[in-house]
Amino acid sequence: MLIWIALLLFPATLTIQAQDTEYTDFTIAKPLTRWWWFASVIDTNDVRYQLDWLKANEFGGVEIAWVYPQGGDSLAKRDPWLSHDWARSASFAKAYANSIGLACDFTLGTLWPFGDSQVPPEDGTIFFNDTVSKPTMKLTWEHPVKGRVLNHLDRDAVMRYSKRLISELRPALLGSYSGLFCDSWEVETKNLWAQGFDTEFSRRFGYNIVPLMDSLYRPGFEPVYYDYMKQLSDYVLYNFYGPFTEVAHTYGAFTRVQCGGSPTDLLTAFSLVDIPETEAMLFQPSFARIPASAAILSSKPVVSAEAFTCLYGWKGWPGPGPYQKQEQIADMKLVADALFANGVNQIIWHGMPYNPKVGTNQFYASVHVGEDASFVKELPPFNKYLERVTTFMRAGKPYTSMGIYLPLEDSWMGVEYPDSLQFPWAWGEYELRYVKAPEETRGYQPVWINQNYLLSITRNENGDYLCGDARINCLYVDVEYMEFESLRWIMLLAQHGLPVCLKHDPAEPGTMLSPQYMQALDALKSLPNVSADLMAIVTELPLVEGIDLPEFWCRETADDLLIFFANPKTKSLNYPLTYGQSYSDSATTRQIQINYKGHMVNGTLTFEPYQSVILRINKQGEISPISIAFFPSPPVTEEK
Repeated sequence: MLIWIALLLFPATLTIQAQDTEYTDFTIAKPLTRWWWFASVIDTNDVRYQLDWLKANEFGGVEIAWVYPQGGDSLAKRDPWLSHDWARSASFAKAYANSIGLACDFTLGTLWPFGDSQVPPEDGTIFFNDTVSKPTMKLTWEHPVKGRVLNHLDRDAVMRYSKRLISELRPALLGSYSGLFCDSWEVETKNLWAQGFDTEFSRRFGYNIVPLMDSLYRPGFEPVYYDYMKQLSDYVLYNFYGPFTEVAHTYGAFTRVQCGGSPTDLLTAFSLVDIPETEAMLFQPSFARIPASAAILSSKPVVSAEAFTCLYGWKGWPGPGPYQKQEQIADMKLVADALFANGVNQIIWHGMPYNPKVGTNQFYASVHVGEDASFVKELPPFNKYLERVTTFMRAGKPYTSMGIYLPLEDSWMGVEYPDSLQFPWAWGEYELRYVKAPEETRGYQPVWINQNYLLSITRNENGDYLCGDARINCLYVDVEYMEFESLRWIMLLAQHGLPVCLKHDPAEPGTMLSPQYMQALDALKSLPNVSADLMAIVTELPLVEGIDLPEFWCRETADDLLIFFANPKTKSLNYPLTYGQSYSDSATTRQIQINYKGHMVNGTLTFEPYQSVILRINKQGEISPISIAFFPSPPVTEEK
């Protein structure tokens, strides 16, 4: 059967259990926005005015984030931090938002990371050789008073902090289901420490790390650094992300968290929160496949993204960033489509400053959401576009057919990025910022998988290998290092029939080496369903075939399959965008073949300028386009 798809009119050994949370109240497909509340006296008339404006411009809700006084004015009058008046303002905003059909989430703190002036010395972050934490947080709601960064490695400290803040927010948690937000990890990670860390390390690894801490980041000490990261990761998982979600549930809230940047097993971390969140452009859109994979493996229905952050570059406080208030919707659409094609199905604008009706407040490091933005007339149709695509990307369940072993061990053995890949806020390979699915796997709609979830793979009566909402009928492994436990489980899965593409022999990381490693590796390689050649062992055709495939994401319902194909220009996105990077004056085409339910359908994808495409494929192999047309104003480029 041949169908031509001309879309000219339709532009187209430690196991962590995931939290069990219902999402029946989280039905918002409209985009939300972060709402910067500068330290001040919050006026309820201003709150009403801005929420009404958001409603009129097709937003679905807000996330209130408490930050410094506008301009860093240390004398600014404000409601005292965590006071009755402070809490009453939050409760009013939540109640009024609900009254007009908007959601209202809250950042659990003031600025980032978690912490404030009420964190006692014994609950603050410490580093190797520290005995007590120092107040270092500035430019918070309490400015010029400094606060302590919370010790994210101490479960009791995390619980005390979370309960203290949530108890003040309890009235604001009434009404619709509210999220408690945690931003990306903004705690210094080098030499991060906790009381008893050395004792636990010695028990676990059999040697004293204290005399080696000064050499931890030097060449030749990679195995020691690996051991340090392995323990640090567990501290972060069990003492921060897990407890944070636990205490939120106790108070009837859910968690929405950016685990990006944290020194931990990212895939597992993202699966411990209710809504894993990525961000762009400070993280590339392709990074979203990690939180999206975590959501699939742990059966979480929503993956959000802090979108349009520092779109054209970052400038330190007080800013403003490049082209602020002059951002272009066409460029933002390109970023949003890239996020959708990497598994995101909830957009969070970043963001809107708290303002009176004639105010001039702005936040230094974000796209400016406000009446004085140059793109304001395009906001309603663009938000409607985001809502429409989000609705389709929530339908049914995600479609997958392959797992890719996440190179976590490689990142911990790699230690630091080369200078060319570092940012002032990012130096370590543990962040996995640049990890992408290999090109030969993309047609199979793969998900990342790690040791934790290898242990959870089961096989159903149809012979499919399943993990959460993922179908993993082939495992792709292209890493330099792999722990023995992962190797052993992959060997066992392969012995039970799972095809494994092993691109080359991995080595064992860290200092604790197993004498059985090479034996297990040889046993794995001897199996007929294990090969370095993917085509030699894969048992089904890729869902989508073609040369230079555009980025895409799939959802499968009881009746059909939905595929979102992002405009091919999304593949060129890197931080920062060039002003007007989305500019296009001609259509782009791709020849593809879709293989679904035994049908092979050939066709042409036509992408009009600025457009992406959604196709619906039924079980008979019949394909129809879904109209998601939205034509932004052609962007102005730097050259022009």
